[in-house]
Amino acid sequence: MYSNVQTPAQLSTHLKSLRKAHKLTQAQLGALIGVKQTRMADIEKNPGAVNVAQLLQVLHALDTRLLLASSEQASRIAAPQGAADW
Repeated sequence: MYSNVQTPAQLSTHLKSLRKAHKLTQAQLGALIGVKQTRMADIEKNPGAVNVAQLLQVLHALDTRLLLASSEQASRIAAPQGAADW
């Protein structure tokens, strides 16, 4: 499943959702990447303020990868299979 994240607010929602899907608390996820629960809460609340290295650590701990694509590529990836090209 791919998610097209375009804003820090959307990233915040996805990070929380991924953590909960893995049945992890903020403290447990923080321990996996070497930060305290309060830092994990900050990252989830305002992911726009996290550095890329730490974001990648969080994503890796959640068994999630970052895929960079052009807008055109992202549109094709996000389109349901069998959807007509308009």
